[in-house]
Amino acid sequence: MAEEREELTWELFGSAGRELARTVADDGYAPDLILSIARGGLFVAGSLGYALDVKNLHVMNVEFYTGVDQRLDLPVMLPPVPNVVDLTSRKVLIADDVADTGATLKLVRDYCLDHVAEVRCAVIYEKPQSTVKCEYVWRRTDRWINFPWSVLPPVVQRSGQVLDA
Repeated sequence: MAEEREELTWELFGSAGRELARTVADDGYAPDLILSIARGGLFVAGSLGYALDVKNLHVMNVEFYTGVDQRLDLPVMLPPVPNVVDLTSRKVLIADDVADTGATLKLVRDYCLDHVAEVRCAVIYEKPQSTVKCEYVWRRTDRWINFPWSVLPPVVQRSGQVLDA
């Protein structure tokens, strides 16, 4: 029998993003900027940005997962890395799709800590083994998650070849 997975549809993601934003707002946290962890965090940051009326969105590219349940030993920041001057003395909300091991969130949060006024994390999903306990979580699960943006294979491979549907 196949392992049960958490299924997030686009429609459910819309509700999750609004509910996550409501949690942030109800807590009284008003971020000056949202720092998205690419790639899955881009969707979350956009949703939070609209719902919290924050237009100042930044992106941090981090490589960690290389496939389903396959990852590098440590997450690696990829260029361009946000300039800390843009973060200085700001209240930052880090947005990502999932806190799985917590390693990616820890890397980004630690990068911010010495420069920002305050930093908090918001994720759609948090897993029990995450070393970072996020301030804002829509749902907790120990399952593998099928996200609507990554469940289908790429339309093209990096070599530029079109894949069969």
